[in-house]
Amino acid sequence: MSDACCGPTKNVSDTTNPGGQEQEPEGFWQVTEIRLALISGVLLLSGWLADTGGVQGWLPIPLEAAALALAAWTFVPSTLRRLLKGGIGVGTLMTIAAVGALLLGQLAEAAALAFLYAIAEGLEEYSVARARRGLRALLDLAPKEARVLRHGVETTVAPADLVPGDLMIVRPGERIATDGTIRAGRTALDTSALTGESVPVEAGPGDEVFAGSINGSGPLEVQATSTAENNSLARIVHIVEREQSRKGASQRLADRIAGKLVPGILIAAGLIIVFGFLVGDPLLWFERALVVLVAASPCALAISVPVTVVASVGAASRIGVLIKGGAAVETLGKIRIIALDKTGTLTRNNPAVVEVAASIPANEERVLAVAAALEARSEHPLARAILASAGVPAEAVDVVSVPGAGVQGTLNGLPVRLGRPGWIDPGTMHAVVERMQQAGATAVLIEENHTVIGAVAVRDELRPEAPEVVRQLSVAGYETVMLTGDNTITAHALAAEAGITTVHADLRPEDKAQAVRALQARQPVAMVGDGINDAPALATADTGIAMGAMGTDVAIETADIALMGEDLNHLPKVLSHARRTRRIMLQNIGMSLLLIAVLIPLALFGVLGLAAVVLIHELTEVLVIGNGLRAGRITRTAPVLTMSPERDAAGITR
Repeated sequence: MSDACCGPTKNVSDTTNPGGQEQEPEGFWQVTEIRLALISGVLLLSGWLADTGGVQGWLPIPLEAAALALAAWTFVPSTLRRLLKGGIGVGTLMTIAAVGALLLGQLAEAAALAFLYAIAEGLEEYSVARARRGLRALLDLAPKEARVLRHGVETTVAPADLVPGDLMIVRPGERIATDGTIRAGRTALDTSALTGESVPVEAGPGDEVFAGSINGSGPLEVQATSTAENNSLARIVHIVEREQSRKGASQRLADRIAGKLVPGILIAAGLIIVFGFLVGDPLLWFERALVVLVAASPCALAISVPVTVVASVGAASRIGVLIKGGAAVETLGKIRIIALDKTGTLTRNNPAVVEVAASIPANEERVLAVAAALEARSEHPLARAILASAGVPAEAVDVVSVPGAGVQGTLNGLPVRLGRPGWIDPGTMHAVVERMQQAGATAVLIEENHTVIGAVAVRDELRPEAPEVVRQLSVAGYETVMLTGDNTITAHALAAEAGITTVHADLRPEDKAQAVRALQARQPVAMVGDGINDAPALATADTGIAMGAMGTDVAIETADIALMGEDLNHLPKVLSHARRTRRIMLQNIGMSLLLIAVLIPLALFGVLGLAAVVLIHELTEVLVIGNGLRAGRITRTAPVLTMSPERDAAGITR
């Protein structure tokens, strides 16, 4: 806290040892400041009892002096080090006030001031450490040991000893030690701790798996693709710790106010002392100047936002949401427009053939067979959908891809083509193609020997939760917009199914960024996309949200917030969480400024003495810390706000 303004701020990474693990206090009593403060409190209480009990005067004095020394040790050394570097902070005010009380002969008051300030320092350290531990606990999801197959022999090793290429043996019920690819076995993986998804994910050979996932009923052989220091869990923690130094607008406001208050308070105290000499009562006004120093100390203001941010970010990580610092969580709390990509966000990004139509009745199998022959070697999602429906394809020759149009080749000596309407004239299939597109499908025409023989409809289905999520967002007062590169007919069909009325289709990546800028002219915008082709729009938006970003470096690095799983229900949850966090931030700032505004005149005119001001100030600081920690409350079933932003009773979300 004494470092919180007008000097270097302690970063999350400041507490790491050379090995990279944080040395955080595990319990309340392990915080050094708390232990010293409590011993100081016992000594101070003993001195007071000795004094009121009529014990000779020599006993209370050493007890009070020892209490002062122990409590002052928690903040005076750091204050002096900062002063040598030319920096001043809240600890500077506390140090001056304690020294001043000693000069006035008020040893007990100086000890009480130091004791209460040390308690507040300790509470701050404990609250921030507890919130950090919530995030770093992700690393504990990895098992303590892993079984690997080396030279044909199964060996147990520490996860830190794993290297890419190792073949891990994962039995049912065990956690996966590091990221990898399944080489043998099928199972249902529990990824709830990583992605927040409660439904197990089916996985088999070739599928990517992540550290910390729990294997279901089937034994697996998993080839490691990363080390323990660079797997998905470690990357998440590293990114959040790095990004927590980014400050939101409220935190910057708190720092600016505190930064100006401290030197201003020192100047005001000096003027009060000068006034005392002018009116002929320097001792009285010197004492009041010291009380004003304490009254105006921005301790609560300096810690009001950081504690809230750390608690909020740690809580979000428990439901599979990665928030990259205070700037991200606060900006998200001001968002009014949600722009959503279609493919991979509103849909599953798993296209499937939903209809095959032939120009000649009962010829659908021939249509699909020709399509599969042309797409046999393609990796395009549409091609994969066709091949999945057609089975083993015949082999077309002289296959050539025509960018933006389709493919052509030769099958059984006849020229064949597959492509979009326009490149191939639909002819009699025109009405069929239009119906497919109006149903939200992508239609491709198949031509054999210069004659259209049919059409195939491929559709990427909406996520089942998408309509309900859009409804929740609308009820909460958000405007939803779809941004997609798909054609206008398909985009509007899927948007109508999802409940979205505003659609921008046929967009290239740079067009999406331009559309976001246009929306920003009206209201703050959050862009939700897959983090790869949506990267320009994610970067342009006030807040970029990557969907399904687990293991995707581009998504995590580009976006401000990443929904690690594939469940769109996390979007309204994190919006509700951010709005509540921002409200708590502003509550703390308002409470801290109100305290200073009330205490300064009371201290200046002698209504409150040093002991009373210290007690009120530090109790309020404890209240601010406790209020900030409320941002750490979140559940997987947290409800979305149902109050329209325009009617927000707190008046902070406009």
